[in-house]
Amino acid sequence: MALTIPQIRHNCIRARHLMQRSRQQHFAVGAFNIDNQETLIAICRAAQNLQSPVLVEVSDGEVKALGLDNVRDMVDNYKQEYGIEVYINLDHSPSVEAAKRGIDAGFEFIHIDISQANHDATDEEIIAKTKEVVHYAAFTGALVESEPHYFGGSSNLHHEAIDYEEIKKTFSTPEVTKAFVEATGIDTFAAAVGNLHGKYSVPKELDLELLALLRQAVNCNISLHGGSGTPGHYFEEAAKIGVSKVNINSDLRYTFRKTLEKVLADHPNEYAVVKLMPAVYEAVQQVVEEKIKTFGSARRAVV
Repeated sequence: MALTIPQIRHNCIRARHLMQRSRQQHFAVGAFNIDNQETLIAICRAAQNLQSPVLVEVSDGEVKALGLDNVRDMVDNYKQEYGIEVYINLDHSPSVEAAKRGIDAGFEFIHIDISQANHDATDEEIIAKTKEVVHYAAFTGALVESEPHYFGGSSNLHHEAIDYEEIKKTFSTPEVTKAFVEATGIDTFAAAVGNLHGKYSVPKELDLELLALLRQAVNCNISLHGGSGTPGHYFEEAAKIGVSKVNINSDLRYTFRKTLEKVLADHPNEYAVVKLMPAVYEAVQQVVEEKIKTFGSARRAVV
């Protein structure tokens, strides 16, 4: 059932309060992607067990598979069932039109990512389209996130080495970050400090000194994409510096698939899917709980 405008605005106010609390209390909120109901249940159970606020997020492919309104309804249903603080983020929205649909559906967080959709987009185009989304989001109060740069990797398992000399060319800089935030009026800046989309065979390394400089340069929220496969101490320090949101996708997908493969191998004659899923729920929930503890958001929920 669609939310009313007052309900959407109320949720967005609460989402803004959460980001303020994260800055004041030095914790980060996990933003966990879903592409099925089972992963959503695991996230909600983890949030309930640790009394942590969470963001559930869907990117363009996941939106096409599940539907914006269906995601909104499922999250609201489990929010009520589990008694948790949970919001929805539209992750890497590829166009202004897609971002507007997310706002209309009542999503509290909107990530407009023009440079990801079009690597050749000009600075002027990225700024103009981001400003259009910021202006549109003012009606509901949704928080808008963006960045002026292409962000590397993909939400999959990568076997290649990480070429940090190449990656450093796309790092955020305090000067460009400040100018972009001022030009667009965004609520959240997606920083690039060594974080990469996907899960790699070697641990990722974050430039925390650069992150601290970015924090000093802007007064908006800061998020880190590509959180999978990153040693936890980086996120502990990032939360102290003032990161409010960390995106996790590949770690959940990897655990989901590997656990399901084992369950299927152990039960070759079982065809009732509901009987195969409990172990998968538990494995994914454990990953989410590990992230929550690392981010420092346990017992931070306001229900």
